[in-house]
Amino acid sequence: MIGCGAVGTSVFLHLVDPAARPHPVPPSRPRAGRIRSVTLVDPNPVGWGLAFGDGDPLLMCNSAVNLNSLLAHHPADFFEHLREHGWQGRPDDCVPRAWMAAYSHQRYTRARRSATTRGIQVQHLRATARTVTAQHDAYHVHLDDGQEITATHVVICPGVHRPRTPDAFPPHQHHPAYLDSPYPTARLRGHLTGPARVLVLGTHQSAIDAALLLCRDGHHTTLTSPSGRLPAVRTALTAPTRPHPPLQRITRLDPADPHLADKITRHVIEAIRLIDPRPLRHQTSAATDPAQRLREEIALAERGACGWAEICTPLIEAVIALAPALPPAHRDALMTRSGWFISRYATATTLINARRLLTHINAGALHVADSYPTTASFTGGSWRVQRPGRAPEHFDHVINATGFHPPHLAWEPGNNTWYLNPSPVPPSTAPVENLEADLRLRPRPAAPPERIWVVGVATHIRIPFANHLRNAVRQAGQVTDQIRTSPL
Repeated sequence: MIGCGAVGTSVFLHLVDPAARPHPVPPSRPRAGRIRSVTLVDPNPVGWGLAFGDGDPLLMCNSAVNLNSLLAHHPADFFEHLREHGWQGRPDDCVPRAWMAAYSHQRYTRARRSATTRGIQVQHLRATARTVTAQHDAYHVHLDDGQEITATHVVICPGVHRPRTPDAFPPHQHHPAYLDSPYPTARLRGHLTGPARVLVLGTHQSAIDAALLLCRDGHHTTLTSPSGRLPAVRTALTAPTRPHPPLQRITRLDPADPHLADKITRHVIEAIRLIDPRPLRHQTSAATDPAQRLREEIALAERGACGWAEICTPLIEAVIALAPALPPAHRDALMTRSGWFISRYATATTLINARRLLTHINAGALHVADSYPTTASFTGGSWRVQRPGRAPEHFDHVINATGFHPPHLAWEPGNNTWYLNPSPVPPSTAPVENLEADLRLRPRPAAPPERIWVVGVATHIRIPFANHLRNAVRQAGQVTDQIRTSPL
């Protein structure tokens, strides 16, 4: 197993823990054998990946407890874990991300202990996998510390690691007063000394994390993005509590319909109106000032006057179900056209974080700029940043919080090798651009599948919202069912 964050942990649980499986294992196919050993490869402790593995209590999950179970057939598992540890919240509450990492690690430890008693050898190698080479009837996984391990089956759960490079700052990526990501937060805190003027590039989830951390530590912070808009506000991204027939019909739409995007929009509006008959303009803010819009959307969320929030999870999952039937170009066009909804509503911020942001805005510690820099230079000991129609501004530090590139895989046919998130990409390789429903890698679209599976965010080449944890957990169950019955 390559990658052991929350998704990798889920794969491990479904693979070795009988309690994680809803049904008895079906009879084995010819030559299929029982699992004898599992090797996990990740430089971090199991469960403590980038998404959830930061111990700062200020960082909150954006999704509710009822969406964060690691067991596909037991959606209340995370809730029950928290209850066992004295938590008295509700299933639709959000909790610190470190609690999710602790849950993942505890479930891993319990499953590892159970596996060991049943004769399954488990080891965790604190390294990063670079390549997987197919040779004869086995796979050779090459690690960055020089080790090589051999496996009969491989599951790749790589997560995200490469920060995006924001406009105006490519020449400055290695400048000591520029940080490519706000994570891990210990690095962010160590990067700044004393009260500082900080420009944060971005206005979405990573930027909100950065702003809350910086303002808490006494820094004056400015957020900037091309849109100048914060996400909308909701209590949390929660699991559906009732069916939404208009959204269920999305999965039955004709993928070749030239009006597909318009029909999806109509289904979404119908679903929202069944929840809240008020016009959509009364469920959102039209204010142009970011601070005023934040105030108004906090008030809407506190009154429960945003019916759109309830449809986000079932809409995400309906689009995930529809997307594999779309040609890649059509899928990308659909997601581009829906960008306004994704950036503001599908990835809306939680009410608790919105209140924290507003507190810092009211205190004068946080400002949300209405435009993005066109030029930036470091002169005289500070950053000189120019935004359209504005006087030059000066900052002590710049933090990039524009997100991460999705992981990508590349195939080198000459030696039957897959490269995992290579940078730079070797010129002799071809990008992996196709993934079938079984989530197995193939060297060519028509070739037989390898015993290599991809789970989680790396499946973005097949589906949108590949970082949606509940869907990744379902993938974990699907893949491990295949592995347990796979011929050796």
